[in-house]
Amino acid sequence: MSVKIVHLTKNDVALLQSINAMFSEVFDDEASYSANKPSSSYLQTLLGTSSFIALAAVDEDKVVGAIAAYELQKFEQQRSEIYIYDLAVVSTHRRIGIATALIQKLKAIGAARGAYVIYVQADKGVEDQPAIELYSKLGTIEDVFHFDITVEDDSKNA
Repeated sequence: MSVKIVHLTKNDVALLQSINAMFSEVFDDEASYSANKPSSSYLQTLLGTSSFIALAAVDEDKVVGAIAAYELQKFEQQRSEIYIYDLAVVSTHRRIGIATALIQKLKAIGAARGAYVIYVQADKGVEDQPAIELYSKLGTIEDVFHFDITVEDDSKNA
């Protein structure tokens, strides 16, 4: 098995579509990843921005793992931080270092861009225990709250 880590560019729309399909399968979340697929032009534009980072682990032309991350430019200092939005590896390729290799590649990209930290969240539930174990080996756990705030225009009700 020869897994290659690929940093996607604006010309890798088909590869990003394969990543979405893999995330849909691994996370068992068709509603988020497959039900309302973005257009190829949308994905090409996204891949062309500096703020979106997509990495694919490819084995024999098949996506077997991936990271989708965002670089956030900071205002308080001239630096950035990188947020891992999604990371997954297909079940047949787990426990062989693919997730770690993806994070190591992201660390190299972050260092080249002057980022000072990479951060990620994991659910406290049992289903996310493998992710928690992985991230615990690579980073420091912070005890924080995560809040989802619904986006709606409250000014119409005023």
